[in-house]
Amino acid sequence: MTTLVLCVDRANDIGRKSGLSTPVVGWEAVRSLVTDVGLADPEDSSVNCLLEALRVTRELRDEREDAEVAVISGTSESVVGADRSVARQLDELVELHDVESAVVVIDSAEDERLVPVVESRLRVDAVDRVVVRQAHDIESTYYLLKQFLADEELRSTVLVPLGVGLLLLPLLLVQFTPAVAMAGLAALLGAVLLYKGLAIDEFLSDAPERVRDALYSGQVSVVTYAVAAGLAIVGLFLGALAVQTPGTDGNELLVPSLLFVYHSVPWLALAALTASAGRLLDELIGSESVSTSHMNLPFGVIAIGLVVRGVAGFLLERQGELANLVLLGRVHLSPMQRLAMFIFTGIIISLVGVRISVTVSDETLEDVVENRQESESSR
Repeated sequence: MTTLVLCVDRANDIGRKSGLSTPVVGWEAVRSLVTDVGLADPEDSSVNCLLEALRVTRELRDEREDAEVAVISGTSESVVGADRSVARQLDELVELHDVESAVVVIDSAEDERLVPVVESRLRVDAVDRVVVRQAHDIESTYYLLKQFLADEELRSTVLVPLGVGLLLLPLLLVQFTPAVAMAGLAALLGAVLLYKGLAIDEFLSDAPERVRDALYSGQVSVVTYAVAAGLAIVGLFLGALAVQTPGTDGNELLVPSLLFVYHSVPWLALAALTASAGRLLDELIGSESVSTSHMNLPFGVIAIGLVVRGVAGFLLERQGELANLVLLGRVHLSPMQRLAMFIFTGIIISLVGVRISVTVSDETLEDVVENRQESESSR
């Protein structure tokens, strides 16, 4: 059985410059072909590819292996025609020679696309890519850029934002200072990278279909999500209004931020509670059991909202922005007592949620075991 050392030329540079038709088989024939191609174009990398094929053949023969060298090339102007021409020449070599495996020698990324064609007919033991040493960096960069430009997704992800940014940069420089223009451009590119990196485009493209399916299936969560979005907007709006009250100092950042959190957290927590309740109702309607995470989520939302509001109220009361909390119209709480009450209430609610979810899951597990026992006994 013979190992075929195959030099592949997809663009038919060897055939055009030597004037010979492929396949060319045999040590002497390929050695003569090297001279013809080298005299026609000494700078062609095909010369190095042919020499590498001869070198690999000599090494295999030195190791007492039966090796034969051959050259095949595409003889058509079209890409499909060239690949089919290479396939026909390879079929001729397989038919005329008792070939067991092949070592493919190539000199470009374009020729490497023919490796699957060879693999469909022979077992490929190795692929030897020849790069001219003096032009290694240039050629590697060229093929990387060529593959990059051929990828439509990479072009739309990288080149389009860069192009938009470069078009906006002169307009920003005309209207604003260079620092503001560069900051705006960096913010734009950062937003694009986050948009693609977080797969927001995929989420937005799938959102209409998910909403349509949810509406057709009658899921309660669609309505509760809409209500939650409205409550979140109300909470953010009220928080912004609280920041702009006359009693706050606009030059300070901490107090307005705490006021925003204090006034918006109840509405945001109510929005999250509404969304989680809708999800819980969907689980109850769609299946007989409810997962522990969905059962525990509303209690966790309430507990987190209480703790965050308690911390914000404690800090604001220490700064004199809030009056002391009064319980039942009689009991005045200090800032530390307010904080302790909110944290303690949050922990209790969280523990109640854990207990309820565990109880429900245990009952569900018992029902499953009983149903399984009943089914086995009926059999």
